[in-house]
Amino acid sequence: MPHLLAKLKNVPIAVISEILEKDKAFHAENNMFLEHLWQNADDEDEVFFLFRINDIDETKALIHQLHADALTQDANVNLPIMTYLK
Repeated sequence: MPHLLAKLKNVPIAVISEILEKDKAFHAENNMFLEHLWQNADDEDEVFFLFRINDIDETKALIHQLHADALTQDANVNLPIMTYLK
């Protein structure tokens, strides 16, 4: 089963936890299911979160579009680094 590992810097874990909870339905509609959320033990400003996904190509296309839209609105937006795992 494929997964998506996201790394985000400069966002407190409590904030990203709230955002992920708020976006839970959207993620589920797009076959992304949050499995874990971690804070980097060596860098409190870095969090990782892991989604179980159904299809890497489908999820990549969605994330690419979402990130492109976000960058259009704010060229300096803080976006997570995505790693797709199979």
